[in-house]
Amino acid sequence: MNPDVLTVLELQNRLTDEPKAAVIDVRTPVEFAEVHADRAVNLPLDRLNPASLTQAGCTRLDQPVYLLCRSGQRAAKAAEKLQAAGYTHPVVITGGTLAWIEAGLPVTRGPSKVISLDRQMRIAAGSLVLGGALLAHFVHPGFIWLAGFVGAGLIFAGVTNWCGMGLALAKLPWNQNVPPSSCAKKP
Repeated sequence: MNPDVLTVLELQNRLTDEPKAAVIDVRTPVEFAEVHADRAVNLPLDRLNPASLTQAGCTRLDQPVYLLCRSGQRAAKAAEKLQAAGYTHPVVITGGTLAWIEAGLPVTRGPSKVISLDRQMRIAAGSLVLGGALLAHFVHPGFIWLAGFVGAGLIFAGVTNWCGMGLALAKLPWNQNVPPSSCAKKP
């Protein structure tokens, strides 16, 4: 079953009618600290525990849970996780925080200036491919497999919408130096 999908403007209209609705941003804590929708709380995808949402009183299984990330892909993964746990109304916000900002909707900006996870993945993949090609040319031809492995990983990520490199990068210290917020802290 596919989750419901809303635009940022549709979400903003719903939040007017549902002041206590759960809006969860599943980006890394550092990404969240840099900029986030005013009503959002941070529960990173790799730490999202659907059972803890109901235990903490954040939401019920039958209530809508609005999910944001940078552009929508991690929110879709979070929706799958929630549906597997019995949530009946996970809602992915298309375009994510980028669309929220573009629409001029209220955001909270912090001092953090981390490189986005998407850019970190491109930098890491490009560095590995370039490193593999240079090592293959100057050291040993077998290093070309490093470039091939990264290329295969990128193809796999594109086909399955699952990226192991992104999940690994999200756990690095510079992406974790801000504690995630609790759903109980926001109205």
